[in-house]
Amino acid sequence: MGEVVNTMRAVVYEQVGERPLVREVPVPVCPPDGALVRVEATGVCRSDWHAWRGHDPVPLPMIPGHEFAGVVAEIGTSVTRFSPGDRVTAPFVNGCGRCRWCLRGEAQVCPDQTQPGFTRDGAFAEYVVVTAAETNLVALPDAVSTDAAAALGCRFATAFRAVTVHGGVRAGDAVAVFGCGGVGLSAVMIASALGARVIAIDVSHAALRRARALGATDTIRATETPDLERAVLEATGGADVTIDALGSARTAAAAVRSLRRRGTHVQVGLMLGRDTAAPLPWDRVIAWELTVAGAHGMSARDYPAMLAMIVDGRLDPTSLVGTVTDLEGAIDALVAMDDPRPGIAGIVVARP
Repeated sequence: MGEVVNTMRAVVYEQVGERPLVREVPVPVCPPDGALVRVEATGVCRSDWHAWRGHDPVPLPMIPGHEFAGVVAEIGTSVTRFSPGDRVTAPFVNGCGRCRWCLRGEAQVCPDQTQPGFTRDGAFAEYVVVTAAETNLVALPDAVSTDAAAALGCRFATAFRAVTVHGGVRAGDAVAVFGCGGVGLSAVMIASALGARVIAIDVSHAALRRARALGATDTIRATETPDLERAVLEATGGADVTIDALGSARTAAAAVRSLRRRGTHVQVGLMLGRDTAAPLPWDRVIAWELTVAGAHGMSARDYPAMLAMIVDGRLDPTSLVGTVTDLEGAIDALVAMDDPRPGIAGIVVARP
């Protein structure tokens, strides 16, 4: 039960690389185990750009968008934990809710997962579906704003798990973050909030300034530093944790070589094209007993710890938001990612 509407405005693209358009389309049907969410804000993520450009193939036509917050408009007949009117968000990975991984609270690796904006229509729209709502919906505390929540679903949550679970970052650790886009800046903020010394690496002056504002103690401009490994080692003596938030053969290898003995590297940035088979210095990994981990989002089960740090003021995702726009502005922001030159630092949030 809940709101009843028939059509909605949404961003749609029908061909890879073709400029998306805002169109009137049918409202998606709420599944029996799911929820229909009225979208209030959606983050524009580089993963959306990868899909639009065909680097991560998706069924067409597609409504992009996977980082969203909103209000439950309708619930399926089997959903008991949520009601229309609840403020919610959801991870970008929707687990099936039935497999062994989902039942253990690890929906981010569910083999039968769906992803809004990638496997089905996403949240650059007035409404979006969350499947298996009991597993995937996250209730938002009143203290967490809609714009802040829209920054959580992919970049921030992935960074949180990368830093706290995979990296196990503690106060006093040296953490090097390679790439200061949305996920990298999130990692900088989270590691700093945990008391780590953070070294931020990027090509953009604007991104590095933002990283310092979010707690980075040292910054390295990659275009002026041909040997990133040496620069990090000189700054830290060997990082306890490195995070590649960009996703390239160069940054992944440099990050691993920047670690101290028994350090941990977390790969967050997508490795696409030729970089999917990028080599790592395995001699160093073995001899120094390094740990290399991949990070693919975070399940709804792990959101409470992150939300608690936001509510008590240790984390402020709104400080990552650079621009707030509408659906047309979301298209402009998506297309602008074609330009390899560094742009304005910060997450773009679109309100339908």
